[in-house]
Amino acid sequence: MVRRPRIGITMGDPAGIGPEVIFKALRRLRSDRLSYTPIVIGDAAVMQTYAKKLVCPNPLRSIHSTDDIPLSSRSSCWLLNVPSIAFDARRIGAISADCGQAAYQYITAAIQLALDGQLDAIVTAPIHKEALQQAGVPYPGHTEIFADMTKTQNYCMMLSSELISCSLVTAHVGFTDVADLLSTHAILDVIRLSGAAMRRMRQREPKLLVCGLNPHAGEHGLFGQQEEERIIRPAVELAREEGWNIAGPVPPDTAFVPKQIQATDCHICMYHDQGLIPLKALAFDQAMNITLGLPIIRTSVDHGTAFDIAGQNVADSSSMEYAIRMACKLCE
Repeated sequence: MVRRPRIGITMGDPAGIGPEVIFKALRRLRSDRLSYTPIVIGDAAVMQTYAKKLVCPNPLRSIHSTDDIPLSSRSSCWLLNVPSIAFDARRIGAISADCGQAAYQYITAAIQLALDGQLDAIVTAPIHKEALQQAGVPYPGHTEIFADMTKTQNYCMMLSSELISCSLVTAHVGFTDVADLLSTHAILDVIRLSGAAMRRMRQREPKLLVCGLNPHAGEHGLFGQQEEERIIRPAVELAREEGWNIAGPVPPDTAFVPKQIQATDCHICMYHDQGLIPLKALAFDQAMNITLGLPIIRTSVDHGTAFDIAGQNVADSSSMEYAIRMACKLCE
């Protein structure tokens, strides 16, 4: 009997909306006939606390090893129990070091399982960067943890929806550091990774667009330090020589007008908010995050922990559902 793809879903910060959107997504996806085995990596006691708080059935069958999952399993949802925190409903919505440490343990456990061949893809629920920092975790977010544990040098963050997709050349850095971190080589790497991912997702040759860094894409050197002329345009020309269907550098203020979005499969953005502001304005809760370049498949929700609504049964699980669907698709 052929084993169905195993999709590991990390629980995220125990105090956030991760458990809630996982419950909702697994319930709603049951009717989609997805051929996969969902395995939540988290704390059974925390998930049970949320089930009681939300007055919802807990569909997860707790296990201590993926070896406990029968090959014939076709409808069960599993929870690989990683007990890591003393937790009750009073802690929901609060930033804490032990929640940050627990979230980190779920992530590292999932990555190791994937590297060992026990998971075919990982979907991550949101973590809180301040909680990670309080726990002494030396990473600003998921992407850097995955890259380090998988020893990946060339990687990037892509946010994708049916309407719009954006890849980031720089991500979790201060705006004043962006220009110094840009290079023709780095931009070309992101173009290649994004093009390959879009080719796989769209099943055709993609149309790519590279954004400029400065207003009006530098206005021929009038604004900025000629980043478009020195760094960005050479990357676009090299990509075009490699055969990519690519435009740019395009002024950022016109790169996301409706006509341009319709004509583009993926925008290559120079910094975090250049891509995430238009994406979240147009497709918030309907997009997901993919880390490109990893030796394992990793997708994620496109939102944060939402502590202000955690445990209130009002969180939207659309992004988690999309992330799980895409993980399944990428396993094919």
